[in-house]
Amino acid sequence: MQVMEKEETGLRASVLRAESISKVFGTKSVFREISLDVAEGEVVTLIGPSGSGKTTFLRTLNHLEEPSEGVVLLDGKPLGQRLRNAAWLPDSAQLRADQQRIGFVFQQFNLFPHMTAAENVWHAPVRVKGEDKTEAMARARELLERVGLEQQADQKPATLSGGQQQRVAIARALAMRPRLLLFDEPTSALDPEMTQEVLRTIQGLAREGVTMVIVTHEMSFARRISDRVVVMEDGLIIEQGPATDIFSDPENVRTRAFLASMSE
Repeated sequence: MQVMEKEETGLRASVLRAESISKVFGTKSVFREISLDVAEGEVVTLIGPSGSGKTTFLRTLNHLEEPSEGVVLLDGKPLGQRLRNAAWLPDSAQLRADQQRIGFVFQQFNLFPHMTAAENVWHAPVRVKGEDKTEAMARARELLERVGLEQQADQKPATLSGGQQQRVAIARALAMRPRLLLFDEPTSALDPEMTQEVLRTIQGLAREGVTMVIVTHEMSFARRISDRVVVMEDGLIIEQGPATDIFSDPENVRTRAFLASMSE
């Protein structure tokens, strides 16, 4: 795999690795035996038809959904496990600590409506990580400036556009100083103008070298931003590779059919 080659040559280490993970709800298999490496500074986009398992797979990467089988490793250590007596065993405190290192940006913003934009950003670092409040408040304003919202720091979510709310959510995720960010269809609830605001913000993060895994239906965006594109269908990865290869000359006939349907 591409990431393994990077590790062997010493270019970029693996940040997150899924090893043969599957997810089953009752008798329904959502995805099965998927393996994926994400390297330091890499931007990976997950694309594919609706119902292919992309969002559920993304949610298992930080254990918002527990994998039914397989393991997820963060910096080489199983997520939510501690080493005891030479064995990796589940540990709820370790899971919470690991989850704090993986930022997640949802489709539906999930901001606290009674808090200002700045309060939404500094709340978790202070309450969850115990950071100094004065320092966290100052950093919140820096992060809001980073996503182009320094003028909206003292506004509450109800006064902000959808695109602005999503950028606050991105700043909130960054406030936890994560090893990587996961995005679940970050523009699906937005109109075209607001979509571009958010996509420009994510592109800025990519230029800064932030490690990201993004589920998206925005094909032109995926083509521009991705180091690697992963195509899913029916709970399987059917193809993956550099964006130029996937969008210009995909090998899998089902990938070609999906991309053709998205351009209609």
